[in-house]
Amino acid sequence: MSANDFANRIRAREQLIGYWVVMDAPVATERIARLGYDYVVLDGQHGLLGYQGLLNGLLAVDAGAALGGGATVGMVRVEANHPTPIGRALDAGATGVIVPLVDNSEDVTRAVQAAKYPPTGVRSFGPMRASLRIGPVPADADAATVVLAMIETPLGLKNVAEICATPGLDGIYVGPSDLGLSVGARFPGDPEVEGPFEEAVALIARTAQEAGVAAGIHTQDGQSARRRLSQGYTYATVASDLSHLEASAAAHLDTARS
Repeated sequence: MSANDFANRIRAREQLIGYWVVMDAPVATERIARLGYDYVVLDGQHGLLGYQGLLNGLLAVDAGAALGGGATVGMVRVEANHPTPIGRALDAGATGVIVPLVDNSEDVTRAVQAAKYPPTGVRSFGPMRASLRIGPVPADADAATVVLAMIETPLGLKNVAEICATPGLDGIYVGPSDLGLSVGARFPGDPEVEGPFEEAVALIARTAQEAGVAAGIHTQDGQSARRRLSQGYTYATVASDLSHLEASAAAHLDTARS
């Protein structure tokens, strides 16, 4: 799947399933990317990856995708809504960016402008790897570049309709941990706010559908991803490499000791 194919599928609100990577472990990322996920996100905000880690991770995604039939693209959750990390992620070959802590339409406009070349945006020209995947023509890169805004703050939830209606935005992405805290959770997954949390999750999906943009969400496992897709989300990301490593190691230890 090319960057153009992925962008078209996101914008058509097709159902897609992805995976989340927080470790700077390119060999592991390559193995994950060959499994057939539609996308793999490298976490540049909370993950354990610097810029070199993001670059190596994107190389690993492309290598793994080629081994698995070419179906997986690499995305980056950038560290901040700023032209520098957004531009560097795209120059390194990311098909798109997930932008954290978006509160309103002005934040979305800044993110879109950072991801697009003039006259639409302010992205500086220097597509070191991107030119090999998309081509050197700015208009082609703009068309193939996906911009997703995270809905996770109290203001983001309040302003979700205006966020979804902002020109140039391809979709939204729910960060459940921060969204839970935004509706009063004491900690991620707090059962005392399950009702308000699920109401917020449903509202976000419904608002995105009405606006005609993609709606994505992070989930703990495949079963949760399937449930969210059945509830109107158009793409869902499964867990992370670090959490799966820990869970698998713990399960094997429990089995051995029993």
